[in-house]
Amino acid sequence: MEKDGILRCFGIVAEECGILPVGNGHINDTFKAVDSRTGRSYILQRINHNVFRDVDLLQENIGKVTAHIRRKLEASGETDIDRKVLTLVKRGDSEKTYLQDGDSYWRVELMITDAETRESVTQENARHAGVAFGRFQEMLSDMPDVIGESIPDFHNMELRLLQLDEAVKADVAGRLGTVRELLYELRKRAEHACLAERLYREGRLSKRICHCDTKVSNMLFDSNGSVLCVIDLDTVMPSFVFSDFGDFLRTAANNGDEDDRDLDRVEFDMDIYRAFTEGYLEGAGGFLTETEIANLPYAAERFAYMQAVRFLTDYLNGDTYYRISYPDHNLVRARAQFKLLQSIEGCLPEMAELTDRLASKYAACPPGKSMPRM
Repeated sequence: MEKDGILRCFGIVAEECGILPVGNGHINDTFKAVDSRTGRSYILQRINHNVFRDVDLLQENIGKVTAHIRRKLEASGETDIDRKVLTLVKRGDSEKTYLQDGDSYWRVELMITDAETRESVTQENARHAGVAFGRFQEMLSDMPDVIGESIPDFHNMELRLLQLDEAVKADVAGRLGTVRELLYELRKRAEHACLAERLYREGRLSKRICHCDTKVSNMLFDSNGSVLCVIDLDTVMPSFVFSDFGDFLRTAANNGDEDDRDLDRVEFDMDIYRAFTEGYLEGAGGFLTETEIANLPYAAERFAYMQAVRFLTDYLNGDTYYRISYPDHNLVRARAQFKLLQSIEGCLPEMAELTDRLASKYAACPPGKSMPRM
């Protein structure tokens, strides 16, 4: 079916020639369309069902989350709500918010007008991101509906280490001899990296509804530079708050590149950490627990470590998951992430002091002393 036919199934009339690609996403294919009868703009997306294998669960998750946020905004007296939360369009013949056409899955959202995304990471944008993602978690902290994992075990550190062990044992690409030193360093830190999973089993840490893909480009800004809403909700799922906190800093607070060969450039940016943490604690308000606050610095460690493990695993497996540009690309990535981890480790005392100070200003409860940082 052509894209204009897909849109008609959602009650939208648009000319095929006027359905234009937008954005630079790596997962879904995204298009803009304008209804020729009403002039209203829409976003049409082909969902990558190789990544999101349960499309029904995916769309149910997004529907529940956006409905809850909409109710919270209405209750707080917010105006212009259609620009402050995503709106899924239902099919004309069903309550479903997606359409399967052969091997493709499609969905439609109202396009939020007079809005823009940003790609650059500045201290100002980092603070905006912290407020937006902290508030996003806070608004969903009392959501009664249960949602599922759109990508099962996405941020499960114990599973990622198991996958690394399996890759080492198999050594299918014959590369183990070139990575023994890095592997040794990662294994030394394995127990600490799985702290969140242990706290969860002990009942000292909860899973929240998190975005799980926190970056500056996943927010919409108005013309005055204020954040309208958080977008790209495909990865919204239960996780530890560390997912949203640590994953943002892994990329935003790295002064080098994710695949930097020059490891001298890879350093953790404390100015970005300060800006994001202040915004995050302000946005989150009082819903965070003592354990969550006390371990925000650990969250930054966790995600640099996790990505080093994932890149090294793929390198040992013969580069079957991540797209590479040259033969040792995944090894370069793994080493750069490990260098970032080392830089974070050197900043931990300063991060802990700063987090405590900001928490006393913004959080309802100060970081507790019952759960020491590890």
